[in-house]
Amino acid sequence: MSNVIQKFTIDTAVKARILEKISTFSNLNILLIGDVGVDEYVMGHVKRISPEAPVPVLEVTEEDKRLGLAANVAQNVISLGGQVKLVSVVGNDDGAAILKNLLQQSNVSTEYLITDSTRPTTRKTRVMTGHHHLVRVDYEVKKNLKPEIELKILDQVQAILPTVDAVVLEDYAKGIFSISLVEKIVAMTKKAGKYLMVDPHQTKFAEFYKGVDLIKPNYNEALALTKIQEEDIEDASERVWKVGRALQKMTGARDVVLTQGKEGMAIFSSDAEPVQVPTFAKKVFDVTGAGDTVIAALALGVVSGLKLAEACVLANYAAGIVVAKIGCVPCYADELIQEIKLT
Repeated sequence: MSNVIQKFTIDTAVKARILEKISTFSNLNILLIGDVGVDEYVMGHVKRISPEAPVPVLEVTEEDKRLGLAANVAQNVISLGGQVKLVSVVGNDDGAAILKNLLQQSNVSTEYLITDSTRPTTRKTRVMTGHHHLVRVDYEVKKNLKPEIELKILDQVQAILPTVDAVVLEDYAKGIFSISLVEKIVAMTKKAGKYLMVDPHQTKFAEFYKGVDLIKPNYNEALALTKIQEEDIEDASERVWKVGRALQKMTGARDVVLTQGKEGMAIFSSDAEPVQVPTFAKKVFDVTGAGDTVIAALALGVVSGLKLAEACVLANYAAGIVVAKIGCVPCYADELIQEIKLT
């Protein structure tokens, strides 16, 4: 195969197919497994320095709490019109209560959340003035799960698998995924004949996700996963191609979707030449959570019957909408449809 990545042509027929498939999302159910958390924002004005220490004093005017990590992926599946079953681990604490309340507000079931009282629910509190961060406070433990908690996850997955159309692993490296758990989920999904996608974390190695059908890192994550040094590839025009193909070989994934920010996405499939899908972002205010929107839209697009490149076009449209907003926010089906029709 050639090492040249061709541009994918987006014509009216492609858009028509995407719009047609969006209308079927309500019939699709995604099993989402991953780290969940709460994004908290404390916002206000700074007018003076504290007399107690040389630090700014924030006069609080607003507080906000939003779904983060895989919980944001889950709310994006719902907002795009699909159905989701979220399997994760939370603590027995205030963070869990906040998270469950936010999930319920977003119509995401909390039925499959597993409680582990030995670890806190992940919370990230951002103290801000305007768009400037003063400090971030994290409540989390990143150690691996206890064997009995892993077993509960596997029991949940086994029970849910027959009722879903695809499985997504959302790895934020908070401790949910061990290589043993991933291996067992891969085996279970293959036996059930379900399509398995992963949004990986760059602190892992590529083989950690061996056996998945699709892996979706960004370019820098792909470099880290494959341990490739960018400067070792002399021809800059071949870097994306070589990194994408290396990741595909190391994981055995049929498909690699490599996101590249303003450059769009590069798609590598075992049965087709690589293609590049452009981005559709008009304004970029905040890229927080954009990857969550991409994997949610990609999962729904693929299982709806769209070709992978078409599903990536759909995901790029969705990402273009959320980066024009501040913080972790979902993309809604009606605004997605409108955006596709207008461009």
